[in-house]
Amino acid sequence: MAGTTKITLSDKELSLVTNADWILTKHSIIEKVYALFAECIPVVNAVFNEKEMSLPAEVIAAVPKIYKGENYLRLPYVMLDHPRCFKGKDIFAVRTMFWWGNFFSVTLHISGVYKDMLTPNLVVNAPSATSDFYIGINEDQWQHHFEENNFLPLKQLSKANQLKLLDQNDFTKLALKFDLQQWDQMQALLQGGYRAIAGVIS
Repeated sequence: MAGTTKITLSDKELSLVTNADWILTKHSIIEKVYALFAECIPVVNAVFNEKEMSLPAEVIAAVPKIYKGENYLRLPYVMLDHPRCFKGKDIFAVRTMFWWGNFFSVTLHISGVYKDMLTPNLVVNAPSATSDFYIGINEDQWQHHFEENNFLPLKQLSKANQLKLLDQNDFTKLALKFDLQQWDQMQALLQGGYRAIAGVIS
């Protein structure tokens, strides 16, 4: 057919498309992330119960949700939202994320009535937190990467800028990031992340 382009594969692409083993390995890894996140659910419950936090009934009542996708910035991911409540502009979520090739993370995401409720605690607790929190600075609250246009290390900001971001934006995101090379320690690292988040909002 006139004008058609011959679509070819590079040597690397040809090697991959003729080898099913790597994609089966990918499926196995995703299944293990699901299993890890399922084990995190009772850990989250224990951490928040330990802090004796009075979370709103609608947050406590929400069933934990684990889900996956193939295309966050063109890479697969798995997320656990627990505890969680998404009601329009009113958001409370502790989101655990695995992003292929990049990181695990734990993020506190609040807006609306939950931000109004918890900001006084964050203003007191977050600046003095010992954990290496990042704070969201992007206008798009649904971005999860850790580039400088999305998250900045909280400790690198002045106290005035910390308080401005915590108090004045429509939403607040505080996140902790863990290297994939720490896979074997990830359960303990995530538990530490949940404790850190519970600490700054209690």
